[in-house]
Amino acid sequence: MFRFVPYVFKSLWGHRARTLLTVSGAAVAMFVFCFVGSVQEGLDRLTSDEDAQRTLIVFQENRFCPTSSRLPEDYARRIAVIPGVKNVMPIQVWTNNCRASLDVVVFNGANPKQLRESRKLTLVSGNWNQFESQRDAAILGRNVAQRRRLAVGDQFSIGDLNVQVAGIFSSPVPAEENLIYTSLAFLQYTRGLDAAGLVTQHEVHLTENADPEDVASTIDEALKAGPVATTTRRKGAFQTSTLSDLVDLIGFAHWLGYASVGLVLALVGTTTVMSVQDRVKEHAVLQTLGVRPGRVFRIVMTESLVQCTLGGLLGMVTAMGLLAWSGLAVGAEGVTIAFRPSWVLAVSAVWISLLVGVLAGVFPAMHASRIRIVEAMRQA
Repeated sequence: MFRFVPYVFKSLWGHRARTLLTVSGAAVAMFVFCFVGSVQEGLDRLTSDEDAQRTLIVFQENRFCPTSSRLPEDYARRIAVIPGVKNVMPIQVWTNNCRASLDVVVFNGANPKQLRESRKLTLVSGNWNQFESQRDAAILGRNVAQRRRLAVGDQFSIGDLNVQVAGIFSSPVPAEENLIYTSLAFLQYTRGLDAAGLVTQHEVHLTENADPEDVASTIDEALKAGPVATTTRRKGAFQTSTLSDLVDLIGFAHWLGYASVGLVLALVGTTTVMSVQDRVKEHAVLQTLGVRPGRVFRIVMTESLVQCTLGGLLGMVTAMGLLAWSGLAVGAEGVTIAFRPSWVLAVSAVWISLLVGVLAGVFPAMHASRIRIVEAMRQA
């Protein structure tokens, strides 16, 4: 079979315009599939990891955008004594846009020491001591720094906020890399924010044996008599609810990925059929030279696989490169979904390309291998 590989490539090159269009179409479709898949993976990582299930978010009842949730900071003391609570971290959230956006900027203000203990952040550049000691210092997720072209020592201003970049961090949680962390006091006392003594939410970390649902209901009951009523949910459920509109949109976009696969199947299948019809006489000549129908079948299948695989690899590599380079994320109401490349997505794209190549080529290959020599000569 391998001795016919040069023949296959020569045939494809002989119709290079058609081959190029087919490979390009397959590449675009697989690019869309990978891009949509990365969004779905980002949502799954955000809402289903262990931290999202073992951490509670205490938010103001019937509030959505972070700017509308205003809880007393001293609620942390009352939450900390509830059985099952390991520690409580008050967080002030500020965002430049509560609506869905591809360039949302989210500031989280928290106690630097608590932040260091509760987040698995690794500084890739900068100084953590400067962040802890300097009130207007901030550490940026590497995706934010990449999008905004910021480095350690730069000043960054947006809205009423003006911070100095003290460090750039990476995190095992991709969504974290789209956040900017400052001290809690900085966000509370920045002119124009009017949040002294207030926070957006309390992040509650549970003990190993605590039941999240029981602790959540206990917290809401304990704070019911306070000045502000609360709603407490698991972090994953809170983020899913916050991103509810985006979740529906991502679910729809997931079907777009499947549609892209269908497009590849139709495109490569149509091209292979056209190739077989154009070369009926050529296949007949091969059979007269002793090439058996089974080998003709494999030749046509190889052509289909080559076009689909080349297009799929091109689209996959382009998508992975863009996702790694751009640091894209979509966010709403202070919660972000990171678009990240992954080996799982890359391998899935390759396997799908191979599968589509087989499905697109099998029927044209059967037709080419079954046609009779005399009939083929007449058609030619």
